[in-house]
Amino acid sequence: MKTFYNILRILMGSCVGVFLGSSIYRYYDYKTYPELYEMNSAPWYLSIEVNAVYTLISVVLIFIVMQVLKRKRKE
Repeated sequence: MKTFYNILRILMGSCVGVFLGSSIYRYYDYKTYPELYEMNSAPWYLSIEVNAVYTLISVVLIFIVMQVLKRKRKE
């Protein structure tokens, strides 16, 4: 159980890290090539917002599983 709990912690940290890294790269790419993003009808930060929602959902689900494991370990 403890190993699975640690794997979930690593997975949660990885999700947040991938989100932060991709967001920083998207901002850098926007600042470097703004004319590419002007051609789109959607704003450049829309993909960051969508990724934030997916990351938040996955982190919340992982956190819920971690809490269930913590309760079972106490019993």
